[in-house]
Amino acid sequence: MERDFWLSKWKENSIAFHESETNPLLLKYFKELSLAKESRIFIPLCGKTLDISWFLSNGYRVAGAELAEMAIQQLFQELGAEPKISQVGKLILYSTEGLDIFVGDIFDLSKEVLGPVDAIYDRAALVALPQETRLRYSAHLTQITNKAPQLLITYEYDQTKLAGPPFSISTEEVKLHYKNTYTLENLLSQEMVGGLKGHSAKENVWKLY
Repeated sequence: MERDFWLSKWKENSIAFHESETNPLLLKYFKELSLAKESRIFIPLCGKTLDISWFLSNGYRVAGAELAEMAIQQLFQELGAEPKISQVGKLILYSTEGLDIFVGDIFDLSKEVLGPVDAIYDRAALVALPQETRLRYSAHLTQITNKAPQLLITYEYDQTKLAGPPFSISTEEVKLHYKNTYTLENLLSQEMVGGLKGHSAKENVWKLY
């Protein structure tokens, strides 16, 4: 269901989750990771986020994973970059200077194929996955990145009033995924202006290190 759901979203251009500007929480809190320029940032389930352009223009390298090849074709078009395209196992690798995007199932991405990662930026991955997949995802992410520090953005709301995605991720669930691997620091917890799809919701920013 997950695979077909997201592929159909891109095919139908039903991508309200795609933000029309760089995420303001990224702009405000990324410095908390204290990364040197040229650091390599991994963005799971990246879509064609404009955050990638922000990272590149600020001197960082980016690796991403995305299910929908259409999203990555659009990403490179919007970046004005001509990708080198190659097959890597079950995945298709789109790459250009400072940017590597692995197209396919993130669970087919290994540590060896991904290569070294200095940090993870998870704005749209954990919250996009149903509960039965999230534990598998967080364990896989931790393994393939060698426990790289994370900037994690989550939402918290009454799931009985609103069906995800994005799904509600409580503080307790963040701890369930990561407390045995990371030190967790909640950098922000605030009510979302305008709520989420018409319902009240909080957004949380986590630093995992």
